[in-house]
Amino acid sequence: MKQEPVVLIRPTRDADVDAMLAIYRRHIHRGVEEGVDDSDTPQPDDLRERRKNLKSRRFPHIVATRDGEVVGYAYVVLFRKRPAYRYTVKHSIYVHHQHIGQGIGSRLMRGLIDACAAAGFRQMIGYIDADNTASLKLHARFDFVRVGLLPGVAYRYGRWADSVMVQRSLGPGSTAPPPPPPLSTR
Repeated sequence: MKQEPVVLIRPTRDADVDAMLAIYRRHIHRGVEEGVDDSDTPQPDDLRERRKNLKSRRFPHIVATRDGEVVGYAYVVLFRKRPAYRYTVKHSIYVHHQHIGQGIGSRLMRGLIDACAAAGFRQMIGYIDADNTASLKLHARFDFVRVGLLPGVAYRYGRWADSVMVQRSLGPGSTAPPPPPPLSTR
């Protein structure tokens, strides 16, 4: 009986950058027509610098590897730059297209949640293409709740696409307080 290779979740390294960029580029270019300016796509040195900055500021930046090959990665950035938001992060997870449906996203999500909680973050926010049912289900399994819908914010596959905003608390005391009472009409 052949044993499946073990998937390892670990912090990223400079040597992972090219594989991470290949995964990222495939995801962001899917559904976008030829000739659209992609000058914002990070280059290897950009990603190396971003990695270094995120890690020095305690922001998790992790990869999933199988037999030494990078098969996915995940990271967080500040949700907003103002100081009041310093405990809330926005996350991204990317899985190599040949490894989707093999539990890589779940392992990355678990690793990212654990790392964010250990770093003292209180809330995680994510934006998901509304047609990406696999990602929506993954987030639901990890107790993310839908908190918003951004209609028609992306143009892919020749049509306007919606984004779903999801949120997850990371520990005791991090539950969002009830909304304030309505403003007086007097």
